[in-house]
Amino acid sequence: MGAAFSAAEAVLTTLGPVVLAVDHIGSTAIPGMAAKPIIDIDITLSSLADVPKASADLAREGFELRGNRYDDDVWAFILRSSVPQLRVYLCPPANRTHERRLLFRNYLREHDEAAATYSILKSLLADRFPYDGDRYTSEKSQFVREIVTSALEDAR
Repeated sequence: MGAAFSAAEAVLTTLGPVVLAVDHIGSTAIPGMAAKPIIDIDITLSSLADVPKASADLAREGFELRGNRYDDDVWAFILRSSVPQLRVYLCPPANRTHERRLLFRNYLREHDEAAATYSILKSLLADRFPYDGDRYTSEKSQFVREIVTSALEDAR
């Protein structure tokens, strides 16, 4: 968690008071999970209107814009020069993609068997699609949907 904390602090310093929340997501946020050396962080901004300035601030710090990856106002950036690499996602408040990521992360943190199954799936897909990140991600989507559905059912 040390690298994720340092990365979050750096992003907070860059973006300042428009940040409502910083959440470590992705496989490195799940203890014991096999993961690529990439830290994923969702940054919830105070409003969608803050995205252009926050984007410019991140670009000045060397982050590469990756676009609106989920077609729901989640703007992706990557900092390749850091070790581990850092992916930052700017999210407006109450963003569905962000909320689903937190549900998924929290469920895997609390359910070791689901986390182990996911780890195996990730390993198989990494072997199958070593140079196709989009396909790797899309092949995990059914599992992710099932976990999010389980998490929502648990919350009821």
